[in-house]
Parts: sequence; C-alpha cells; structure tokens
Amino acid sequence: MYELKYDKDICATCETIDCLMRCQYMEMDLESARQERERILNGEDSRVLTDCVTCYACEEYCPFNNHPFYLIVDRQEEKGIWPVPKPATNQQLVIMAPQSDIAPKKIQSPTINMCAFSMLEGCIRGSLFEGTSIISGSDIFCNIMWLHFAKNSTIRERLPKAIDNIREYYLKDSDVDELVHFHDECYGAYTHLAPAFGIEVPFSSIHLFEYLIRRLDDLKDRITPINQKVAYQRPCSSRLIPETQHFVDEIFTRIGADRVDRKYDRENALCCTFAQQAQQRDETADDVLKRNIDDMVEAGAAYCVFNCPACFFTMSEAVTNSGMMPILMSDLCQIALGE
Repeated sequence: MYELKYDKDICATCETIDCLMRCQYMEMDLESARQERERILNGEDSRVLTDCVTCYACEEYCPFNNHPFYLIVDRQEEKGIWPVPKPATNQQLVIMAPQSDIAPKKIQSPTINMCAFSMLEGCIRGSLFEGTSIISGSDIFCNIMWLHFAKNSTIRERLPKAIDNIREYYLKDSDVDELVHFHDECYGAYTHLAPAFGIEVPFSSIHLFEYLIRRLDDLKDRITPINQKVAYQRPCSSRLIPETQHFVDEIFTRIGADRVDRKYDRENALCCTFAQQAQQRDETADDVLKRNIDDMVEAGAAYCVFNCPACFFTMSEAVTNSGMMPILMSDLCQIALGE
C-alpha cells in the first residue's frame, strides 16, 4: 500500500545524473555517479545511502520528477541505515506521534494550517490574517520530517491518518475545501509527497506566500517599503515545490525589500544544518552554517528571512551573532504594514 510512483527505467537511461552530479555534499565524477546509481537501482550498498545529508535537493534537480530522493530514503530504510542515530530517531518517533486529543472545531475560510507548530499560532495576527481560522496539533502533523530519518514507513502510516483527522474534525461540517499552509513542509507534503506515494488528499492547498501576496495586494495602500537588503533561507522542503519560489521575489518586491545576490541561494541553497546536526555530522554542520551566513553578510543583508520553523530555530542564534535579524516572512510583511 502507498507504493512510491517511481520509474526505474527513467533513472537507468538518464545521461546527466543530475541528482548526484549536482549534489553539494557528495563529490563524484560522472562515472562514479553512474556506478552509484546502478547500485541504488539494484538495491545494493552505495555510499550515497550513508553519505546523504537528506537535503531533498535531488528531488528538484531531477528533470523528470522521478523522485530520486524518496527512493534513496526507501533504500536507506530497507537496509537499516539510520541517518540520525537510532536512539534519537526512536525518541522523535515518540515525541512527534499523534496524541489523539483532537476535537471537532468549526472553521471558516481562509483556514491557516499550523501543523504541529502550535507554539507559532501567535504569528497569526494583525491585518494579514484578519478573519482567519487556525488548525494545529500533533494529530494533523504532516510528518514530512521523517525523510531526514529514513522513515518513509512512518510517513506512509501517519500522513494518511493526519489527512483523515483534518477531514473528519475540521472539513466535514464546514464549507472549507482548501487550507493555507503556514510552512513549506505542509504544502510540499500535500502537493508533492502525498501524490508521489499515491496518498489521496481531499482538500486544495494554498502556499502561505501566495496567501500573503493576496493580502498585501488588498492592503497595498498601507505598505511602507522596508528599504532593506534581505537574504532568504530556502528550506529543504522547498526543493519539492520549486514552482512556489517565485512568490518569494514577488513578496519582496511588494514590501520594498531587496533580495541580495549571493552564492548560496535559489537552486544552490545550503541547508540550515538541522539535519546534519541531528545526524551528528558536527564538522559538516559547522562548515555549512558558516559558509551560508558569511555569504549573507558579505552580500550586505540586514535580515535573514525564514519560512521553515526548524530553519529559524536552528540558525537564528548564529544569524543574530552575525549582525543580521532573523525573521519569519509573515513578520517581515507585518513590519511593512506598520504592525
């Protein structure tokens, strides 16, 4: 049940092997990439399975949308390879499990899905979110994080249950048929990951940034340009949904923020290092974090802008110590509105 929609023949005949050749964390020439690809396709041991930092980027790099990263995660789990040490993985499986304390709630459109990050409900405030409903909690957790832990089985088990809970407790007795997802993770889970595993999603999904653009247009007479240089920290889940990335530039244009040109941005973005820290690859994490933040500082950014809570929590102290302000995109928009 919930088998990955993956075509082995597409990978086998790919000549560029972008999924491996463009990886920023594993270096290999084209011949080595071919050999490692064959090992993965045949279910054999491959250094890719042990060296992968689970940044999701190969999902974006694949020109055929053939889900190479999801296959890597499946292969890791099949072989008992634990990117994050087993005790820490098991601990997270307990902490992030559904709590079964969900109750029906009357909602209206637009409804903001905060997923498991109830602690960030305070971000849903001011004129940007006037008249919205909020849903949150562990019982509607999108579970996309298990891609970092080689636990696609947990996604297959828990994501359908989260979807059922959303339908049963929120949508069934309302006129709402679409959700605004506050995080890239949820939007990516419901529009990319779920279809890849054949999991049915009974509602439409709106990316937070698309929603913000609509509201900024409604409130355009109240906008005072930020007039600051900003760097955007792309979350790993945005690799699943690159079609949404134009929203970032559109928001910055509307609020008068200047997105700096830098090396580690857009398709060349670096991880926040949450995954590498969880994997206890401390030297790699320190190096990636330093290169990333130095790149922002050298480009003259005053703000480091986030969408992903994990990225924000992971990087905010180092960002602050570098002299920049860490801030969520929605909060930056509220500043432009004088709130």
